[in-house]
Amino acid sequence: MPQSPPRLVLASASPRRLDLLRQIGLEPDAVDAAEVDETPLKDETPRHLALRLARDKAEVVAARQNGGFVLAADTVVALGRRVLPKAEGADEVRKCLTLLSGRAHRVLTGLCVFAPDGRRAQRLVESRVHFKRLTTNDLEAYLRSEEGVGKAGGYAIQGRAGAFVVELQGSYSAIVGLPLYEAANLLAGLGYLRS
Repeated sequence: MPQSPPRLVLASASPRRLDLLRQIGLEPDAVDAAEVDETPLKDETPRHLALRLARDKAEVVAARQNGGFVLAADTVVALGRRVLPKAEGADEVRKCLTLLSGRAHRVLTGLCVFAPDGRRAQRLVESRVHFKRLTTNDLEAYLRSEEGVGKAGGYAIQGRAGAFVVELQGSYSAIVGLPLYEAANLLAGLGYLRS
């Protein structure tokens, strides 16, 4: 009797992460978003925050799911040691983009995979993005689009904000929300194979 393929659970409600997984031929058996407190801890660096949140999300979902592989990610936009928020409205989008205008910043994506046997693996992917100096027209047009609301750092690189990028070093898919190379390798390293 052939063994059924292992279950894959995406611990995120992000449609972008789901689309990215599908892009490499992985269709999760379930999507189960973990609600965790994303407030940075006192003196927590952006790198540690991204990794901790990915791990916390994976742990919460792994406890709810019965077996299977759980994949979680979290993306943090940082300017130096300062973590930019997930913009909740136009005012926060404006503040974030004003800070990022004409400057380079880091996008840190933490990734964590839990295997059914309790093993886990995690990685941090760091990318660097340099924005052009934004004009008033750039800013106002972007605010009207409402695209940055709900996004870390107040922008979506896969949308209109792509026109602001002067230079990008690192993983484009990680900036969108899921580093595909690292995700595929972590899953394979823990034994997740699907024909």
